Amino acid sequence: MAAKSTLKGLKILYLALHLIVMVFPLYWIVITSFKPKSDIFKLPISYWPTNFSLSNFDRIFTVSKFHVYIMNSLIVSIVSALAVIIISILCAYVMARFTFRGHKQIMLAFFLTQMLPGFVSLAPLYLMMSNMGLTNTRLSLILLYTTGSIAFSTIMLRGFFQRIPASLEEAAMIDGCSRISSLFRIIIPVMLPGIASTFIFAFVQNWNELFQAVMFIDTNSLKTLPVGMNSFVLKFDIDWGSMSAGTVISVIPTIIMFAFAQRYIVEGLTQGAEKG
Repeated sequence: MAAKSTLKGLKILYLALHLIVMVFPLYWIVITSFKPKSDIFKLPISYWPTNFSLSNFDRIFTVSKFHVYIMNSLIVSIVSALAVIIISILCAYVMARFTFRGHKQIMLAFFLTQMLPGFVSLAPLYLMMSNMGLTNTRLSLILLYTTGSIAFSTIMLRGFFQRIPASLEEAAMIDGCSRISSLFRIIIPVMLPGIASTFIFAFVQNWNELFQAVMFIDTNSLKTLPVGMNSFVLKFDIDWGSMSAGTVISVIPTIIMFAFAQRYIVEGLTQGAEKG
């Protein structure tokens, strides 16, 4: 009995330490965002701001076009995530319900694309976008983010489709629905948790993407949030106050999205982990 209590205590201690290690960097960013510039590097280190200041938040909205960066990121991330969901639903449905020549090879290709680092394709993508006249536009990022997320989203949604019995569609088609109609009227409402979790993963990936946005966007009015925050890294210095304030603001949309869709995410991931 004593051994079980000791083991339980050690588990709780380990989880508590793990939680502290995970949460402390976020806590440090938050308190740094409320410190005046003179207190950020002040010694001894203060783990709680003695002089709360909103100067960092004021600076990122007055000196830089931070509100423009947020709007650009919202437009690009939401539009591309919606496009990914629409395309991936159709792709995943075909891959889950039909068997045809090259079926396994296509799925293998989807998996292999997840093993390649994104920067490998930056040069050919830039040449292609440049020849099409799409560089330095939001459309270029929307196309890049959409095509870059389709494979992963298709893999996720395919698992959800496989869990849903095909008898649901067969019953709907017996009642007069076409295959497309049964997909949108019967299957997709059942799959809403999986679709919600896939949408959020696509949104967060696009919201945080930096390399492609840096390469394809030059105009300040078209920069996304990660590119705008990258401008706080100066040649001989880093504006840690502005960087921290920008980080705090940048995580708010994702926190709100996860808070509202938490139930769907947990249910969707549980569904995707099982195969019907």
